[in-house]
Amino acid sequence: MRASQFFISTLKEAPGEAELVSHRLMLRAGLIRRLGSGLYTWMPLGLRVLRKVEGVVRDEMNRAGALELLMPAVQPAELWQESGRWEQFGEQMLKISDRHKREFCFGPTHEEVICDVARRELRSYRQLPVNYYQIQTKFRDEIRPRFGVMRAREFLMKDAYSFHEDFASLQITYDRMYAAYSAIFSRLGLVFRAVAADTGAIGGSGSHEFHVLADSGEDAIAFCPDSPYIANVELAEAVAPATARPAPAAALTQVPTPGKTTCADVAAFLQIDLRTTVKTLLGMDGEGRAVMLLLRGDHELNDVKAGKRIAGWRMATEAELIDLLGAVKGYMGPVGIDRSRIRVVADRAVAALGDFVVGANQAPLHLTGVNFGRDLPEPDAVEDLRNVVAGDPSPDGAGALELCRGIEVGHIFQLRTKYSEALQVTFLDRTGKSTVAEMGCYGIGVSRVVAAAIEQNHDERGIIFPRALAPFEVAIIPMGLSRSETVREAAEGLYAQLQAAGIDVLIDDRDERPGVLLADQELIGVPYRFVIGERGLKEGVIEFQGRRDVEAVKVPVGEALATVQAALAGN
Repeated sequence: MRASQFFISTLKEAPGEAELVSHRLMLRAGLIRRLGSGLYTWMPLGLRVLRKVEGVVRDEMNRAGALELLMPAVQPAELWQESGRWEQFGEQMLKISDRHKREFCFGPTHEEVICDVARRELRSYRQLPVNYYQIQTKFRDEIRPRFGVMRAREFLMKDAYSFHEDFASLQITYDRMYAAYSAIFSRLGLVFRAVAADTGAIGGSGSHEFHVLADSGEDAIAFCPDSPYIANVELAEAVAPATARPAPAAALTQVPTPGKTTCADVAAFLQIDLRTTVKTLLGMDGEGRAVMLLLRGDHELNDVKAGKRIAGWRMATEAELIDLLGAVKGYMGPVGIDRSRIRVVADRAVAALGDFVVGANQAPLHLTGVNFGRDLPEPDAVEDLRNVVAGDPSPDGAGALELCRGIEVGHIFQLRTKYSEALQVTFLDRTGKSTVAEMGCYGIGVSRVVAAAIEQNHDERGIIFPRALAPFEVAIIPMGLSRSETVREAAEGLYAQLQAAGIDVLIDDRDERPGVLLADQELIGVPYRFVIGERGLKEGVIEFQGRRDVEAVKVPVGEALATVQAALAGN
């Protein structure tokens, strides 16, 4: 490709709204341009990167035996009403109507549509298993689109759906998709981890997320360096303390704590260890019953765990708080409350505490020396309610947990029969009986992968694309092309040679200053470059440099092809 016939439109500065590194660099490098909130045009350079990702995804999906199809982006409301998700999915769903006032949505996902395909086409166990996939635009009406294509309203996704006669068959395909995803992210040159994860709103019995590791990642990942254990913090188990609860040693005492409404403030004011304080959260379950959650002062509530342990959990409103405890926000505690109206659920770490500190349900007071069994009844339940922290014991007993950050780029689920039952995807089994199909689904955020790769691979000069994602593998930068016939002949000769060898090469033949040409190639992240100048040609050499290399090396002109082939083979 000739830069003069292509479209390279770089910026010295990114617009002010760009927060993440990937967002800033994608705008500066001219990969994308903003149309509206959460809506981006993929420019020619960015589209080349997007298609590179798409090509690897398609290759590995085909290799794993999945069959490509393409489903409509616009979906009738009736399908979503059958599954029960028309109202449940929430405001992220963009609902539209046609000229006849019939309701549709712009598909945020395609479980309903693929189930409609399956129930019309699959009749017998002999047709199973089958795994369909597509690479298609999705739309989700994010409440606050941000971070460029990392969290856009419109995005490109690969979604696959498999159907099976039994769970054993589903497990085989699930494992095959796990392997395919691992191959995809390995081929793309990304440092990633597959982690056990919560199934969330999609549902099902099991799932794994695939995360590109990056300090800017939205997700926290817990792992044990001494074992294979790894899980999203949403799912990672906080193991109960190994030590028994100590016997009471202090008297129950009421102490003034004016203006101290957080555990950290109380601990600092009383000059005690934060770990001896207990935070109190009042909420309601799905049946409207009050539930008080108790966590150690240095721990944070895990909303996913709370929702699993207490069906329908939500925080209490101001009015509910006043009705149950009075105006004591910041001074709540479990001592002396009406346990017939409020159920108490303690985190495992709290259940092991003695002589702890809680709010006195009277401002501005706290209670010290509090003990279960003496000063208040035992909790109604003890559950794992908190986020794990670095240093916690690994659930597999092999060592201590560490934390890192990741960007979720893929997610696989064992859906089982959640959707196939609701949408009546049945087949005749081996005994002739009508049976509901087992189902799996497998997603990759294709456009999100591009941003995640940049978050993981960049420096102060710009993007450092892994070879498999790069818009071009090699750039040729002729110095003074329009002024030197010698440089022109050498550059054109090398360009033809690399093209003939099947290398994806860009010759930057624009009439720009050398500094502009060099800066642009570093910004857009081409992995390797040749710089050709008259002075070097007089010595019979040209300069070769990898994007991560500190300095260029001089290569004899006749060895240029072999040099770059060796570099690409090792990348």
